[in-house]
Parts: sequence; C-alpha cells; structure tokens
Amino acid sequence: MRLSDLRFLLAWLLPLLTLYAILYAPAQAALWTLALWLAIALADAWVPGGDRSPGPTGAPDNSPYFRWVLRGYVLLQLALIAAGAHMAMQADWLTLLGVAFSVGFITGSQGITFAHEFGHSKSKFDRLCAWVLMSSVCYGHFMVEHYRGHHPRAATLEDPASARRGESLYRFLPRTVWGSLASGWHLEAQRLAQFRSGWLRSPLAWSAIASLMPFLLTALYFPAPAAIKIMAFLATQAVVAFLLLEVVNYIEHYGLQRGQQDGRREAFGLMHAWNADHVLTNSMLANLQRHSDHHMHAWKPYPSLAPLPGPQLPTGYAGCLMLAMLPPLWFALMHKRLDVLQPRATPTP
Repeated sequence: MRLSDLRFLLAWLLPLLTLYAILYAPAQAALWTLALWLAIALADAWVPGGDRSPGPTGAPDNSPYFRWVLRGYVLLQLALIAAGAHMAMQADWLTLLGVAFSVGFITGSQGITFAHEFGHSKSKFDRLCAWVLMSSVCYGHFMVEHYRGHHPRAATLEDPASARRGESLYRFLPRTVWGSLASGWHLEAQRLAQFRSGWLRSPLAWSAIASLMPFLLTALYFPAPAAIKIMAFLATQAVVAFLLLEVVNYIEHYGLQRGQQDGRREAFGLMHAWNADHVLTNSMLANLQRHSDHHMHAWKPYPSLAPLPGPQLPTGYAGCLMLAMLPPLWFALMHKRLDVLQPRATPTP
C-alpha cells in the first residue's frame, strides 16, 4: 500500500465533523455542513494540482485496508443517525431541520456512494452493508435498479437516472425518483417470477420493512411530541440523502447518449459518462468520479479505478452539485463540452 492510499481515510472526516457539530452545536450544524461543502468545492477548483488524483493503487484488490475504510463508515453512519434522532427529539423545529439536512448530506453524499461500492462487491458481507445503508435512507430499491437497471441502460433514453441534454435538474428529479422506484420494484418482481420465488425471499421487501421499522418503533416507544420530531428527522434526512443521490445521477451522464443499431444498444464506452479526477472529492467518494472506468468494469474495486480520457466535468462533484442547481449556468458550461464531443455524444432534441 502506498502512502497516498491513506487519502481514502478522508471518508471518515465529514461524518466525524458532522457528528461533533450535532452533539456540541446542533443549532449551527446546517451552517457547518454548508461551509464544508463550499470549502470542498473551492478546494477542488482552486488548489494547484487538486484536479489530479493519484493513479490506481498497486495493492491487491482484496486488501483489507480498502475494505475496512468503507466498512468502518457504516458504523459512523448509524451513530450519526442515532445522534441526530436524539438531538431532534429535544430540539426546536428549525434546529431539527438543520440537523436533518446535515445528516442527510452525509448519508446521501457518502453513505449512498459507499453502498453503491458495496453493492458491486462479490462479498456477501459487503452487500449486506449496502442494504443496511440504503435501508437507513428508505431507498432500498436502488439496490435493484442500479445494478440491473441503470448499468445496462445508462446513457440511453430508457434509463430514468440518465439526464438528457437540455433537461433541467428540476425536470429530471421527479422523473428519476419515480422512474427508479417503479423500475426497481418491477425488476425485482420479474426476478422473483423467473425463480418462482415469493416476496418473503426478496431482500428488497425486507429492506422496505427495515426502513419502516424505526418509524414504527418510534411511534410505539416515545410519547407523541418526541415521536413526531424523531420521525420528522428520519424522513427529512432520508429525503435529503436520496435527492442528493439523484443530483449526482443527473451529473454523471448528462446529455450523453449511446447509439442503437438494429435494436441493440452500443456497448458502454468511455464517452458515455462524465469524469473528474479531483483528489479531495475522489478521496472522500471512493473514486466515484472515475465514472467511465466504473461503468466499463463494474466489478473493479474503487482503488483500482483509472482516470480515463473521456468527457470531463468542469470541476469535482461538490462544485457540480451547485452548478446543476443553476440550470442556465449548468447548460452554458456543459453544452460547450457536449458540442466538442460531437458526433460521438449526439444531443437529444
């Protein structure tokens, strides 16, 4: 293992800082989160050399260090949600919403990212970790839709998680949230029918139950005023988390489209996903921004992903999240890049 591989321990920095803010300054937690978000975006954009991450590690793909960096995060997320629920129970409503935003920012930006990585693992334990993380944000269908829906259909009109050229983030979000939910349950129903199995043997069904259990137990165990606040916190952090996921989905394939010939999709290539090699966000997000290589080699572990010379984002994901929220600015930056990629990335009318 190289010294530079220690950078992946930054995955623990944001949840630890957020946990500290929730416990010791809950009223300012949302401001802490916004300040950290802005600081990461500025670092990606302005730190000299910050747009180049170290190359793929030379360590074996099954190196325990890389696995346990992400596995350790699972405990941090559960602690973060528990701490947030405890503080929400005794907080005023403005503080509650701020705490929920802070927790949801972590469970969405990092928790779902690491669940995504776990889900691509061949380890049953890692896939269980993925289900735990996705159940904690009430988005278990991602575990079906992403692997059996998004990966085969990415950068096509059939994929609800691929944004089309000229489609604003605010038009995209309703389409992808509903489309991914419907597709995930439909794909799972198809799988169960194929294997002549019932819903009691479906991890998606059990994930849905696991997502509901904290709400049910809260309603049964706590008096009404506290229960309402805890459930409001749990629901809000989940909504923030999965909306953050879908904003990232918007960025990852925006305006890129695979061709079709004789009813068959073009093989996924390096030109069908946007990439960014910014060291800070790649370290915190398990190299998610090396997205072309991930789609082309879905089972490749995150330390082995390589920067490919495909379409490049104007900055890292932290900054692109902000840009995507301003459609005119996003279109101005991205459409120039899409035009350069012609004719390989034909815009969708």
